[in-house]
Amino acid sequence: MSGIIFADPGFFYLFIIIGLMIIWYVWRGRKSTATLSVSGFEGFSEGKISPRVWLRHILFVLRITALSLFIIALARPQSTNRWEKVTSEGIDIVMAMDISGSMRAMDFKPNRLEAAKDVGIEFVHSRPDDRFGLVVFAGESFTQCPLTTDRAVVTNFMNELNFGMVEDGTAIGMGLATAVNRIKESRADSKVIILLTDGVNNQGEIGPVTAAELASAYGIRVYTIGIGSMGMAPFPVKDMFGRTVLQKMEVEIDEDVLKKIAVLTEGKYFRATNKEKLKNIYDEIDQMEKTQLDVKQFSKRKDEYFPWLLGGLILIGLEIIFRYTVFRTIP
Repeated sequence: MSGIIFADPGFFYLFIIIGLMIIWYVWRGRKSTATLSVSGFEGFSEGKISPRVWLRHILFVLRITALSLFIIALARPQSTNRWEKVTSEGIDIVMAMDISGSMRAMDFKPNRLEAAKDVGIEFVHSRPDDRFGLVVFAGESFTQCPLTTDRAVVTNFMNELNFGMVEDGTAIGMGLATAVNRIKESRADSKVIILLTDGVNNQGEIGPVTAAELASAYGIRVYTIGIGSMGMAPFPVKDMFGRTVLQKMEVEIDEDVLKKIAVLTEGKYFRATNKEKLKNIYDEIDQMEKTQLDVKQFSKRKDEYFPWLLGGLILIGLEIIFRYTVFRTIP
């Protein structure tokens, strides 16, 4: 609690009554002093005034203090109602994910797409102050989820990703261009695209380098991830009897293009050869992308009258106890 305010400060006018009570008490004390005419003081021995005489004033002090505490309680003291500035971290991130048929490869368990979805969802949940969007591409591209702070929406859309949602192929340039179009109007200080693919651009009207130049013009940083093991990878295919069998196929990732995209946009290229490496890549991106933002948080009012009320009751109780014990008068 950084301060106190009073919801009903008008009750402070009651302190006028407290002042009048003090004046009356002093006046009464002087008026009640008795006078005695004597011919001399020879018959009286000098003596000190008993401390008990002065201590009798403590009853009045206790009563005045208790009434003062009651007045403060009536004025309803409350914790300060304020805005607090808190430093937070947050950026806008669009994840552009390849859902082409080659993402069925099983060098990641259970396959590349499912592994990418799992790690991507963990990454989204690890950054609660960011806005996320989702773009998917194969032979074409589209926005699966616009930028939002609702993690549940993003993860639901990511869980729904599957093969066959668009024509097969690998349109890396179109996927990147769609992501740029989705994030370019963002007012965030830091705008990021994470482009994940396992292939070579073979479709689309916009080339990957052209899309990267567009991203650079809008101040968008692109992290590119090539997903796939080195050399050969097992792919599920149908045999002549309609059964699914695994067949070794060469892994083709256009690393030169992905590196060029990263360089043009001041990002970085990564190669993920297994799920653990992919998770480490997202952890590294998480560490690199830390932008501080000032967030205001609202603190609600809280009544603080009870300690004042309790203090007044205690003092009244002490006055009563002292009046009928220590300072009891004999009628």
